[in-house]
Amino acid sequence: MKKSIPVDQAVGMVLPHDITEIVKDEFKGCAFKKGHIIRTEDVEHLRRLGKEHIYVLELGETEIHENEAARLLAAALAGPGTGYSDRVEEGKVAIRAVHDGLLKINKESLLRINMLGDVMCSTLQTNTPVKKGEQVAATRLIPLVGSRALVEEAVALAGTGEPVARVLPLKKVRAGLVITGSEVFYGRIEDRFEQVLRDKLARLGSEVAMVGFAPDDPAKIAAEIRNCLEAGADLVITSGGMSVDPDDVTRTGIREAGAEDTVYGTPVLPGAMFLVGRIGNVPVLGLPACGMFHKITIFDLILPRILTGETITRRELADMGHGGLCRNCKQCRYPICNFGK
Repeated sequence: MKKSIPVDQAVGMVLPHDITEIVKDEFKGCAFKKGHIIRTEDVEHLRRLGKEHIYVLELGETEIHENEAARLLAAALAGPGTGYSDRVEEGKVAIRAVHDGLLKINKESLLRINMLGDVMCSTLQTNTPVKKGEQVAATRLIPLVGSRALVEEAVALAGTGEPVARVLPLKKVRAGLVITGSEVFYGRIEDRFEQVLRDKLARLGSEVAMVGFAPDDPAKIAAEIRNCLEAGADLVITSGGMSVDPDDVTRTGIREAGAEDTVYGTPVLPGAMFLVGRIGNVPVLGLPACGMFHKITIFDLILPRILTGETITRRELADMGHGGLCRNCKQCRYPICNFGK
């Protein structure tokens, strides 16, 4: 039960919750923390914050305070690769990544929990690459005091199926690159793909084990792919030759190398002519030429998922159409944008 007390009669009483102060464009934080004993000099400050009354709490057996609720919710929502502190700030508990990796959100469970009404959890988008210590979710009880039964229901929902928030580690792979195109193979132009791919793999903790070059000849492309596999590559990436031009035969070379379950074409721009498949247990990715000219493409969305061991099928690619249009901003801020979300 809550009792409302005029602020000028509250001197000597203990605040049951944090009181937030917001100064536009300057400050947002805690002016008075839970447990603070109100002093005479605090009264005018509280009034400036719009507090003509404060609450004194008397909790019944069926009620729960926001701080206890937030801790219970965080414990239920935080899955492998995430962690949280017992510290409650303004009624919220933050859930953070405990290592670099790829964030996975159980959207169905999250929706069911948020449909309950008096509890909430907000998260980053699923499949977002995150760094150690980064906040990936936050949770709280919306009112100061709520129903203990409702919080227990939310905790039970969070424990059904996969955890609501997980951060999957990225495998460190040795990749084989096959740079295709007669113009590069015969030295007519300088290759620009190799360094781009080396840099992207290195940022995710992987490395390039070998690089092969092949002209626009399916048999020679297939041979270079097999060389990568024989050298122990955990991942094979081909560059170029993915368009409908009759000289672009990389797809044929990938098939001749023994690729299975290949899927060509995506509803993502840039990256519509991307290919994904596998040879045995080794993923094979076919990159279109857009990978040279755009900083972020379908490759950047798919590579972290491949490095978690995920199998990418037509269903996964088709689902990426919503949010799959890059704005081509002058200053790229990926992944802090809508691309791939």
